[in-house]
Amino acid sequence: MNGSDRKYRAVRLLQQYVVNPPVRLAWSLGLAPPGDAQLETIGRHTGRPHRTPICDGLVGTTVWVIAQHGRRSDYVRNLARDPRVRVRTGSRTGWRTGIAHILDGDDPDARRRELGRIDGWRRLCLSASYAMSTDPLTIRIDLDPGH
Repeated sequence: MNGSDRKYRAVRLLQQYVVNPPVRLAWSLGLAPPGDAQLETIGRHTGRPHRTPICDGLVGTTVWVIAQHGRRSDYVRNLARDPRVRVRTGSRTGWRTGIAHILDGDDPDARRRELGRIDGWRRLCLSASYAMSTDPLTIRIDLDPGH
């Protein structure tokens, strides 16, 4: 097992058991952590909705997501099969629908720096995410009009 694989396994366990549970609890209580958002994909095996905490990358009618582990991420595999998603960027905002696009040619580090200039909380989320990344990949979500 190489260093990237070890880091991926360690980070995945850390997120699954330490980071994500309180973040999910906060969302369920209507207390969205500043700089965070939620992404809902349709499970590629179950067909059921699957929610993932992400950094708030909303810019106009586009949501930018930097997947920490690229195509190894379950939600990236889900949206590769069905690109229809829902996004919620704050506990007081509703869900917005859109279509996700995996951007293999985009520079996720440059995208992270660009998005981080918008807001301090977003920059904090993106920096923490970057520290845990093994194979960052940019996802662009084009939100449906009328929301």
